[in-house]
Amino acid sequence: MSTIVKSSSRLQSIDALRGAIMIIMALDHTRDFFHISATYFSPTDLTRTYPFLFFTRWITHFCAPVFTFTAGLGAFLWLEHGRTKTKLSTFLLTRGIWLIFLELTVMRLAYNFNFASRFPVLLLVMWELGGCMVALALLVQLPYRLLAALSIAVLALHNLLDPINAASFGSYAPVWNVIHQPGAFLIHGLVIVVGYPLVPWIAVMSAGFCFGRVFLLEPARRQKIILTTGFALTIAFLVLRAINIYGDPERWSSQRSVISTLLSFLNCTKYPPSLLYLLMTLGPALIALALFDRHRFSITNPLIVFGRVPLFYFIAHFYLIHLLSFLTSWIRYGAQSYPILFSSPPAMGGPEKLFPPDFGYPLWVVYAVWLFVVISLYPLCRWYANLKATRSDWWLSYL
Repeated sequence: MSTIVKSSSRLQSIDALRGAIMIIMALDHTRDFFHISATYFSPTDLTRTYPFLFFTRWITHFCAPVFTFTAGLGAFLWLEHGRTKTKLSTFLLTRGIWLIFLELTVMRLAYNFNFASRFPVLLLVMWELGGCMVALALLVQLPYRLLAALSIAVLALHNLLDPINAASFGSYAPVWNVIHQPGAFLIHGLVIVVGYPLVPWIAVMSAGFCFGRVFLLEPARRQKIILTTGFALTIAFLVLRAINIYGDPERWSSQRSVISTLLSFLNCTKYPPSLLYLLMTLGPALIALALFDRHRFSITNPLIVFGRVPLFYFIAHFYLIHLLSFLTSWIRYGAQSYPILFSSPPAMGGPEKLFPPDFGYPLWVVYAVWLFVVISLYPLCRWYANLKATRSDWWLSYL
């Protein structure tokens, strides 16, 4: 394989894609805290949603798959800086445990603004990334071709496990929740909600790790492979979804209008991510990655700035969104808002009965708050990105 002289040139495209995902992600979390319908129904509920709301949610479907896949890419490129697989395994293991710890502490506080046991412990994105890194710490020891084959096999075949219900395992049901089926269980009276079962996501991250070898190629060949792969995955989604037999537990169906039928076609299952959901998101994302790889970005470009500090941005944006929700609720409802000030919204597991019937705002307000959050975080993230670029303290790689 011929290699690129400057590794930074191949990293820019990954940073840019990750930065775009981080910006889009904030839209979904803003909707969770601010939109009036978020208290009562899912934006992908075809019996109640409307196109603008549906696509506000749908565009954010790209976030978790792309971020998990690029985390695998990042692990491979970390290894290429003269490090051994043993060092990579150690780094992935410690970073994975750290992310799970952050999910249980820092992010739990971000969701609820308190640690009261009456609120469930949510195992969401940071838990997923951490768990995948712990698994990848072991998987990177496998030969690349074997790991690639296993990753593809799991992604393609895991929907065969859909008929298996956690309840059939009796007292071991929580294990299946962690592996494949979202669900809740009790540990010493505390409700644990698994939103992201690990098996499909582990395969996404390990696939990203194996795909990292493409980034060792010279630019033209690399871009062609990334683009071709992206189109292949996208076409596979369209064909398999049209056949409507396998790849997602929810079949699409003809609706009352063409646009409603389109929504049904695109309404793939995220929890856990179905084969079609992953094809639908990773395919276009790879096309975007190939296009980004042809472009040189300024280091001050928001895509690069946010893409270089994803964990820092993730934590900061959640606290800022919740703080804004806290302030607007206090202004709007006064003293009676106290119960909802220290609670996550129903869209994130908070008790619906605490919230007033008119809680929330129109969708245009969600977009306005989202833009405010992204713009407000840019200076802080740029400062931290510069700090990471000019210092080599070990702890910087963990935030």
